[in-house]
Amino acid sequence: MLSRILIANRGEIALRVIRACHEMGIETVAVYSEADRNASYVRLANESVCIGPPDCTQSYLNIARIISAAEVTNVDAIHPGYGFLAENANFAEICRDCGITFIGPPVEAMRQLGDKVEARKLARRAKVPVVPGSEGIIENEKEALRLANEIGYPIIIKAVAGGGGRGMRVVHNDISLHAALASARAEAEVAFGEGSVYMEKFIVEPRHVEVQVMADQEGNVVHFFERDCSIQRRHQKMIEESPCPVLEERDRERLAEAACRLIKEANYVNAATVEFLLDKEGDFYFIEVNTRIQVEHPVTEMVTGQDLIKWQLRIAGGEPMTLRQKDIRHQGVAIECRINAEDPANNFSPCPGTISRYIAPGGLGVRIDTHVHQGWTISPNYDSLIAKIIVHQPTRAEAIATMRRALQEFVIEPVKTTIPACLDILSHNLFVKGKVDTGFVERSL
Repeated sequence: MLSRILIANRGEIALRVIRACHEMGIETVAVYSEADRNASYVRLANESVCIGPPDCTQSYLNIARIISAAEVTNVDAIHPGYGFLAENANFAEICRDCGITFIGPPVEAMRQLGDKVEARKLARRAKVPVVPGSEGIIENEKEALRLANEIGYPIIIKAVAGGGGRGMRVVHNDISLHAALASARAEAEVAFGEGSVYMEKFIVEPRHVEVQVMADQEGNVVHFFERDCSIQRRHQKMIEESPCPVLEERDRERLAEAACRLIKEANYVNAATVEFLLDKEGDFYFIEVNTRIQVEHPVTEMVTGQDLIKWQLRIAGGEPMTLRQKDIRHQGVAIECRINAEDPANNFSPCPGTISRYIAPGGLGVRIDTHVHQGWTISPNYDSLIAKIIVHQPTRAEAIATMRRALQEFVIEPVKTTIPACLDILSHNLFVKGKVDTGFVERSL
């Protein structure tokens, strides 16, 4: 069992991990930049270490400083949270070489699944459907033109490394392919230090459905059902829910079984999210694996009653999972809204600043995951996510009603937030009917 861990992250996920650790009797070390010196989670940790200035490249992305902090504070493990170094295989390997447990997958599995081309090959071996596309990296424009005409437009160009919509371009004809290929490569090079791209058939108006999986060191793999993450803006998720409102039970089982097969094929350990596209005919296609805990993991926790962070910690400590698939039940409906410090009326531009008034909603079935409070200053240096509202109710209609009420109660002033945009979406007739896809937000807001 782990006894002392360092959380190599910030914000609400740092607080989430600290709370789980303390409930399990595990001591915690928080690292923080100078911008986060007064954060609540810094005070709640057993020990804290400043690792640099607000610039994340000199703090939360600085591997040497984080490893130094871990060694000085004598921790036996590091939890990377999500974002920053969470899917950095080099960081995981350095942790291993230093005798520090990385709370995540083995380095080899992370590298294989982090390379989207290799992940597609793995999916094929595991007999998991993949979107038609290139077998490997697109080397030149001539090859791209040939393949695009072979599989048919529209196609999508994707960066081999990274995610979050960067290095992605949708192309509808030969004329625009050249510019799209060049810009996708350039953006990927800047964002991930790797400009390689591959190509897939662009599925028109798909749903984005993902399966939460957990695997232990003895080869046991279980799933915690699916989440529908179709409500996105520029490939960034805004609202997530479970279960997917359009999946039939037979298809739900097929999707979950496919996710588990893929994770077993990769010899994976710890938490993973296997992401799929669901087309209008109900067919699903593998797109990628997120080798970390997800922002939206509370959705799954609410419908299953399982603490995913605690399972991460137990597995990293070498404990086998006592859970079997039959033990994991899905009850009711959960919905999560991400609250970002952005102005929806101004093209969702970032809105940093100091919160002078903060009133959180409550009531039966309402959960708030956040690190902010009255007087907290939202820094322009980091992701704009400031809170997550998660509701859980017996039916989808009740969950939507509770979420709308909670959003109307939530006061965060004077900064602009995405609360009005979330309310617009939840009130939209098509969302209420469950008839949405990944392009819904762009078309409807």
